[in-house]
Amino acid sequence: MQETLNSPLLSALLRALKPIAKALMKAGIGYREFSEISKCAFVDVATTDYGLRGRPTNISRVAVMTGLTRKEVKRIRDKISAGLDSHPLRVIPPAEILEKWHSDQDFLDANGRPLILDFDGHERSFTSLVKKYGGDIPPGAMRTELKRVGAVEESIDGQLRVTKRYFRPVEKGELLERALGQAVYGIALTINHNLDRAPDESWVERIAYSTKIKTNDATRVRRISQDRAAEFVESIDDLFSAYETIHSNEEGDNNPRIVGVGVYYFEDLDLEGSTFKGHQPKSA
Repeated sequence: MQETLNSPLLSALLRALKPIAKALMKAGIGYREFSEISKCAFVDVATTDYGLRGRPTNISRVAVMTGLTRKEVKRIRDKISAGLDSHPLRVIPPAEILEKWHSDQDFLDANGRPLILDFDGHERSFTSLVKKYGGDIPPGAMRTELKRVGAVEESIDGQLRVTKRYFRPVEKGELLERALGQAVYGIALTINHNLDRAPDESWVERIAYSTKIKTNDATRVRRISQDRAAEFVESIDDLFSAYETIHSNEEGDNNPRIVGVGVYYFEDLDLEGSTFKGHQPKSA
């Protein structure tokens, strides 16, 4: 019964996670890292937000709330206490292959440079590299993925030359970091706040949408929407600047807070599975 009650919510969660998963994979982040970070988030929230009399939630209650084992909860809490940066995350297999191709002596030449590898046939081949460090990933699938991201080049005779040391694109990582840390984080804070508040105490969360925009009109609608959204955000930025100027000569607030407003434009071609079902333009 509980699974039935939760299915619309879980379906909505799945839909929201799909574009995030696409963005993460473009930045070279796989499920291993996502899963570990997700565990940290659940354990941290359960520990800090649900304690009794101002004390952190005990391990057993955190395990009950999150569905993790007590052993796993303790591991995650120790990791959080030590700082996430002190515990490297398990990287995805392609990243592991690139790292070992550049560091394992069996796959380096006399000058310490990565060897050009035959696909298979001997101990110092691409297949042997993947079998050693790629888990149960088939060598052919690994080759396809590394070629897709431009980390490997294949010659006419089938030899493979590594062209990148790192699987994760730095520029996409920086862009995604900014988007997650600002836009996604901001809307998530608003959603969480509004779940526990009466309508007159909620924060603004507005979306205007239509399911009837014709394809030929989309470019013009996109341009007008982006121009108007930019104008609005600039007006809010002017408001914030005015308040900063007013209080610039005053002593600092002992309890300052970040205040922000976000506006975003989106398009969705998946009408069949969309949560936006209105036949007329709506504002929510």
